[in-house]
Amino acid sequence: FCECVAGRGMARDFDRKVAEIQIRIAVLNRYTLLGIPVTAPAG
Repeated sequence: FCECVAGRGMARDFDRKVAEIQIRIAVLNRYTLLGIPVTAPAG
């Protein structure tokens, strides 16, 4: 993942750049989701 985020091997075609950015955002959102604690009401 670090190689992806660092911009190594960036696509030249605009559509592929858009797809790469969307994939990066999806991965970062997943990491964020994993870090958010799930709370449930007790009782």
